[in-house]
Amino acid sequence: MAFDSASFLETLTQRAGVYQMFDEGAELIYVGKARNLKKRVSSYFRARGLNNKTVALVSRIHSIEVIVTSNETEALLLEQTLIKKHRPQYNILLKDDKSYPFIHVSEHKFPLLSYKRGQRSKKGRYYGPYPNAGAVKESLNYLQKLFLIRNCEDSYFRNRSRACLQYQIKRCSGPCVGHINEQDYQQDIRKAEMFLQGKSDELVVSLEKQMEQWSADLEFEKAAQARDQVLYLRKLQEKQYVSADGGEADAWAAAINKDILAVQRISVRKGAVVNSKSYFPDNKLDASAAEIMYEVMAQYYLGDKPMAGIPGDLLVELEAEDAETLTQAIMELTSRTVKWTPKPRAERRKWLQMAQENASQSSLARANQKNAHFNRFLAAQEMLGLAEIPHRIECFDISHSKGESTVASCVVSDIIGVRKDLYRRFNIRDVAGGDDYAAIHQAVYRHFARLKEKQQQEPENNQVYPGILLIDGAQGQVNKAQQALHELGIADVYILGISKGETRKSGWEFLWEQGAATPIMPDSHDPGFLLLQEVRDEAHRFAITGHRKQRAKARVSSGLEGIPGIGPKRRRELLRYFGSMNAIKGASIDEITKVTGINQELAKDIYAAFNGEL
Repeated sequence: MAFDSASFLETLTQRAGVYQMFDEGAELIYVGKARNLKKRVSSYFRARGLNNKTVALVSRIHSIEVIVTSNETEALLLEQTLIKKHRPQYNILLKDDKSYPFIHVSEHKFPLLSYKRGQRSKKGRYYGPYPNAGAVKESLNYLQKLFLIRNCEDSYFRNRSRACLQYQIKRCSGPCVGHINEQDYQQDIRKAEMFLQGKSDELVVSLEKQMEQWSADLEFEKAAQARDQVLYLRKLQEKQYVSADGGEADAWAAAINKDILAVQRISVRKGAVVNSKSYFPDNKLDASAAEIMYEVMAQYYLGDKPMAGIPGDLLVELEAEDAETLTQAIMELTSRTVKWTPKPRAERRKWLQMAQENASQSSLARANQKNAHFNRFLAAQEMLGLAEIPHRIECFDISHSKGESTVASCVVSDIIGVRKDLYRRFNIRDVAGGDDYAAIHQAVYRHFARLKEKQQQEPENNQVYPGILLIDGAQGQVNKAQQALHELGIADVYILGISKGETRKSGWEFLWEQGAATPIMPDSHDPGFLLLQEVRDEAHRFAITGHRKQRAKARVSSGLEGIPGIGPKRRRELLRYFGSMNAIKGASIDEITKVTGINQELAKDIYAAFNGEL
């Protein structure tokens, strides 16, 4: 039954609040907030002036629920809570920062400084997140030069009998072999952490005092080392742009080029630009750039903890009411004072201009990238004689070692670029080792069974299935993929195989259309053919990576599981202590007994299992 908007709007209040739109399956598809609920919700049901995307949203509405709040600030906070919890289809959704890299300082007598991504599960202190992997590696490089901190893993560190090359080239102080004591090493760690905390000025002062003290004590070698550290730190400070007032601010801007919207955030802490991030949100309802930027800012500050924390000043061109609502919500949520500066001066104006320039450049670069990729898809259409441009390519590949740990990969590329968020791996089950045909059939069947379920949930979506289903293989693999789709009752999916010719050289591949007796042999320089090659190579890389992980996991388990008395807990302790199976295999009985829960008899059994009888 169609939604009776007229009856609903008659009863709607004019107070501030949140509205939730549900489809026929009771799934939440959109959440919004309003100063005046009746006025805002009514705007979705006016007779004219709605864009196509909003019309599509309205056509799916089966019911609307509202939550009245005392003011718009409360409505904004509630809206972001609901978006974070339910992630509605039509709302702008920002990715969290789990993929951002950190620097990790481990909890050891001689701590390790290392690069970390993902969940912060290991004990120790974390610094970051950083804008990209290059920033982390650059920081680690500085710390090695300045303070000679180790960068080797624990399994390597524990088994050293002499100093490695890092010590020889003065990138490490050699704690593994006792070239530095624990107290001095911990002092170097404290200095490194001051550097990571942005306390370079304090660190320089501390080093200068230490240098003078060592000189007075006639410890000239240590004084010279401190002098070199001071000089290096000052060079780093000269390279970094710092303002006179040492302010804290986030500058925001949005720009559109060729229908590509970019929102840019520049984070400034203690006067230095510490982070810059571009966002490319899906504009699902054709909102204005300012509206999208406001939504991005709301999710950034009111959702998960922001990367660079909450600043004291927001530099952004927004409507006054929106800006005041946002800053008030941030202050209520975090108890921090935040002010809005729409027209900053002096240094702050430069930061806002920097954000505006970066937004424009990011938008233009993404638009050019999209255009270039679109042209390659157009070339693929022409090369294959398709009726329309394929909106998405999905490629399957199989990887195994003589039938062991068979893994299938599915990688995705659309007219914008690779879609790593849609990548999938399949651990192949109940298939004879080395049977690539059966593996392709299983992987394609499992993947398209999920897509079919999605199609049933979204019948109006005509892009659930890929425009090209690319299979790494010849006609045999193509037939198995076709059989899987036939069993699922899925038709009209264009299947194409890509196999290397007799020479096995890149550029000499054959393309196998579904049911064709002879292959297509395209020009090796055709952009459409090069696109198919790149997608196939990416599928191959992704499959091999998954296979190696599965194989390593299987070998680790099998290597220890057969030893009597070694259960899950002791296996975990062994791997935690040594770091790898190879390290366990090369360990002596005395070394093995150092592991928690391993006595002399068990150590002998473990040694014998890997090295033969004693």
